[in-house]
Amino acid sequence: MTNPDNSPPPSKEDWQGFREIDRAIAENRMTAYSWTKAWADPWSRAGLILFAVLFVAFVIFVVIYDGLL
Repeated sequence: MTNPDNSPPPSKEDWQGFREIDRAIAENRMTAYSWTKAWADPWSRAGLILFAVLFVAFVIFVVIYDGLL
């Protein structure tokens, strides 16, 4: 348990760029899993839909109020 982020310890042959890409891929998988899990929960799904509706309503309000349309 000395390495909590599950990345291999650095070595002389290790290329820093590839380690960063590997970490980004792992984080993206966690993000996709989190979104999938949140969408499966009815309360989280309702919250996401409510947030999206409020955001779209705000954007429409700003467009109409500023006369951009």
